[in-house]
Parts: sequence; structure tokens; C-alpha cells
Amino acid sequence: MSNFNFSMDFYKGKKVLITGHTGFKGTWMCRMLIGAGAVVTGYALEAGNNGIDADHSGKENLFKLADVENNMTSVIGDIRDLKHLQEVFDQAQPEIVIHMAAQPIVRDSYTNPVYTYETNVMGTVNVLECVRNTKSVKSFVNITTDKVYLNKEWSWGYRENEELNGYDPYSNSKSCSELVTSSFLSSFFNPEDEDSRKCAISTARAGNVIGGGDFANDRIIPDCIRSMERKEEIIVRNPYSTRPYQFVLEPVYCYLLIAAAQFYDIKYAGSYNVGPDDCDCLTTGSLVDLFCSKWNEFYNEDGYQKATWKNVSDKGPHEAGFLKLDCSKIKATFGWNPHWHIDKAMEKIVEWTDCYFNKGDIAALMDKQIKEFI
Repeated sequence: MSNFNFSMDFYKGKKVLITGHTGFKGTWMCRMLIGAGAVVTGYALEAGNNGIDADHSGKENLFKLADVENNMTSVIGDIRDLKHLQEVFDQAQPEIVIHMAAQPIVRDSYTNPVYTYETNVMGTVNVLECVRNTKSVKSFVNITTDKVYLNKEWSWGYRENEELNGYDPYSNSKSCSELVTSSFLSSFFNPEDEDSRKCAISTARAGNVIGGGDFANDRIIPDCIRSMERKEEIIVRNPYSTRPYQFVLEPVYCYLLIAAAQFYDIKYAGSYNVGPDDCDCLTTGSLVDLFCSKWNEFYNEDGYQKATWKNVSDKGPHEAGFLKLDCSKIKATFGWNPHWHIDKAMEKIVEWTDCYFNKGDIAALMDKQIKEFI
């Protein structure tokens, strides 16, 4: 077990640069870091813009709701623009860099594979090149996905040393991002090479993330909430696929843990799976059943839509039927275990949604959930 005792106090006064800070996980991370007293710089497309859909007018997004922009340096830019990105690095002089900017939707990757590869592969190249050219950076974490593995649909979880070869353009581009990171590590940041830059490099592969404030298209919990908002039955296109589901603060906390630990000692650098326990690997249908149960328990007043769902296959592109992670490494290295299981996670999602529907103080609720979680 680690002799590094992590606390969010580590980040007080630390200069942290986050790519993809306007996204779902990025916003939660900004809120957590701001609360810890970090000096945060973000670089991303405008909130609500995934780089594919041209019309973003009127779309809700967590970054604008969470009141983080006034407490950090938020730079709007494209991860494919190396010159602009390097200018931001030069200005911010970050000590820690967490790379989350990506085209994250599987179905969108089928629609626009070129953009997906440009963003997820060359975007990683650009960030690593900026890290290479910015001597202040001592810790870099590249956030990828559980889908980087060659999925053989076996019943046990994938370990960090398993073969990387995602099927669809999104998953495959993230596998490529892992390979790019490995190459830069060997070529420019090799701890065994005296002439290499001294910077700890890790990748983190997280399972499916759920939580309040996810407005993305083509994700099951946002689809459920949109159906409730429209007072419609929930449509589930593939209820039998099994996925590891975890509350958004689980991976965000782990990313910050890894970044801090390897800043403290480079021996902690490496690749880490970040996922829930086996009890939280559910079929999509079971997840929606749980959402409906928690929703109907919470919303028992007149005027709210009772949550029900139906199975309607839309014959969409290939999706893996079974996929889960073996998270033994991060547990053994840091003594980490998931904080909230799926039942508690769903309660927190419904709590967040109630605040949002009733135009409550989203930032205060996020801070409350972060405090409870930590």
C-alpha cells in the first residue's frame, strides 16, 4: 500500500491546467479544485460544443450552471491548435496537467471519424508536446476510457497490461492516445534516461460515469432525465449490455489522487483502471430500473412524470455487450476503494436533477455533494 497520504489540501496553491474543463467531468473537477484552493487554468471548446454539432444555441451545460468560470482562468480553444495551446501553457506555467479534452461519444465517432481521430489522437500529441516544452510541469495524467481494451467480452475485468485495440473510432482513437502517451514517455520523459525531462506521466482508464449535470447526447442517464422533462416514456436501445457505472466524483477524485501521488514520487506513475466494484456492473436495463425506482420515490407529487421505460432497438452501430475493469492495481497502490455505490449515486443524481428542475443553487449543491463524498 502507498505511503502517500492523499488529501485535497495538497492542491492548495498548486497550478493545475485542465484540458476539456468545460465538459461534464471537467466541470466537477474544476469545482473540486477551486474548493481546495488550486490555481486552475482550463483549455477547451466552448461549453456545450462537442465540435461536431454546429448548432449549440440554447443548449444547457453544467459549466455555465456551476459558477466556476469566475474563479479560474478559462480559455476557449481547440485542442488541435498547437500554437494557441502552447501560448496558454507558457502563460499558466502549470505544475500539474490533466488531459480530458476529447470527442467522447461512440456514435458521433461513426458519424465523423476524422474529427474524432484529430481530436483524440493529435490532441494528445499537442498536449504532450506542450508538456515537453514547459519545464514547470511535473505531473501529467491522460484520461482515456475502459474502451481502450481489445474487448473479448469475457466475464472478468481487463487489467492494465491487456491488449489495447478499441473497436469503434472513438474507442480506437483512445487506444491510440494511450500509445502516443507511451511513446512520449519513452522518448522524452524516460525516468531511466538522465537526459530526459523529469515529469511523471500516467494514463487513467475509467468506466462509464454518471452524475448530475451530464447533458450529453446518447448517454443513458441524460436520456432518462430528458424523457422526464418531456413527460415521455424512456427509450432504451440496448438494455442487455453490461457496463461498470460509477458516480462522477469517483474518477475525478482518482485522477487528482494519481496526479498528486506521482508529483510527490515518480514511482506512482503508470496506467490505472478506475472503476466500480463488481456489484456496480449492471445491464443498461437494470440501471434504468434503478433510475425509475429512485425517481418515482422522490417525485411523488402531482405534475411529475412517472418514470417507465421500453426496449426499442434502433439498429445503431456496434456496441460492446460486456465490458468491465479489474481495478486491483489502484486499490493495492493507494488503498483506494469506491466511496459511493450505484444506489447512492442514483440518489445523488435525482437530488441534483431536483435542484436543476426547480432552478436551485447548482454550485452550492455540487459543493455539498463534494463535501459529503470526501
